[in-house]
Amino acid sequence: MKNLFDIKDNVVVITGGTGVLGSCIGEYLAEQGAKVVILGRRKEEGDAIVAKISENGGEAMFLVCDVLNAESVQQCCDAVLAAYGKVDALLNAAGGNMPGATIAPTGTFFDVKVDEFQKVLNLNLTGTVIPTQIFLKPMVEAGKGAIVNFTSMAAFRPLTRVMGYAAAKAGITNFTQFLANEVATKFTPGIRVNAIAPGFFLTNQNRALLTNPDGSLTERGADVIRQTPFKRFGRAEELCGTIQYLISEASSFVTGTVAVVDGGFNAFAM
Repeated sequence: MKNLFDIKDNVVVITGGTGVLGSCIGEYLAEQGAKVVILGRRKEEGDAIVAKISENGGEAMFLVCDVLNAESVQQCCDAVLAAYGKVDALLNAAGGNMPGATIAPTGTFFDVKVDEFQKVLNLNLTGTVIPTQIFLKPMVEAGKGAIVNFTSMAAFRPLTRVMGYAAAKAGITNFTQFLANEVATKFTPGIRVNAIAPGFFLTNQNRALLTNPDGSLTERGADVIRQTPFKRFGRAEELCGTIQYLISEASSFVTGTVAVVDGGFNAFAM
């Protein structure tokens, strides 16, 4: 039997690919023989990731992209097709949060800034829909492909404080399930749409929220660890195996699902 997890020569596009999680996943997939396309706004970081992949014998390219600008995303899609002629997988890892869409421990719901709440919804949810709409087209033409959206623990239960982010991620989970059915029934079951729900991983966005400058846990960080059976934060590389599964033939009968990688956080009761 062939290796069901083989992704050699697959063209994998990663939005938000310059982030801690996206870059680690990109480097891993390149090591497995995939041709990785990193999309992001930070050219210097993107070029550095591509250089690192190249030094390790992998193949990658970086394209400056604004996931909220359809024209920008389309230009990136055109560049990918010009270079490789196909798109095998899309990982929608772009996202983020803003202070005005969160509620401080001493604040209340009335402190939420609606304009920043809307921006967070746009960045995470609309920033997933637009790239999907554009990169799905060549997959439909080819009759195959895989899309993996990035949701969150906040999509399963309404975590305190992160109101905007949680609403957006819950929307991504719903969008994933909707699109899985839409694509399979109207185009082809050869295209699968799933999501990954990371637990708590230290990134540039949440590090200050979960840890103090000296590396010790904040009150919120300690509360997360208390509710995580593994009693630690996740490591970025621990997402890679699940991602490879979701974009390979190993998951050929899997669509509309959310793969949880959280050290048991979502299963914790008391």
